Amino acid sequence: MDKDIKNVIEKTEAYCKKEGLVLEFVYEVAEGLLETISERSRAFPSMHFTSIEMLKERLQNGCFLLKKDEEIVGHIFAHKHIVNQHHIYERGSLWIKKEYRNSNLGLLLMYKLTAVYKNDFVISIARATIVHHNNELLGMKHVMLSGMSEVLVNALEKIGKLRDELTYKYYVSPYFEKHIKELK
Repeated sequence: MDKDIKNVIEKTEAYCKKEGLVLEFVYEVAEGLLETISERSRAFPSMHFTSIEMLKERLQNGCFLLKKDEEIVGHIFAHKHIVNQHHIYERGSLWIKKEYRNSNLGLLLMYKLTAVYKNDFVISIARATIVHHNNELLGMKHVMLSGMSEVLVNALEKIGKLRDELTYKYYVSPYFEKHIKELK
């Protein structure tokens, strides 16, 4: 990892400690919180709607929660897709409470979840410029649909993840980038 980004992550972790923020990797979340996250995804235009059932499915792959006391102030989920027996982990449902934004907490959550799946295929599909910037800081590469295998493009279409490349950008982890054309 680049020395500069490592420094940013260390400063963000120090900020968390100072503010009493705790980061947890979990596989279970209370039903009421899942309802809140689902409704949040409906309310914010930058997020895709995620039903409670979808969140429960994603929890099987893990979720990072950022908490202040017992209040959730941030979260990010891993959504596993299977493409021809390959597991592809999509980072999704990234959210930071408004008063904690601009403190690199989104970057920290992205970094932590990407690290969990560093030896797997990780993809980020987003339209927010800050997410694109953070993906690049984390060493992920922007890939156009033309740079993907036909099998992957067809799979993205089948699972409803084929997006307008003018609005959305696809970023893949270094491991995924090495093998993206080989995905058959």
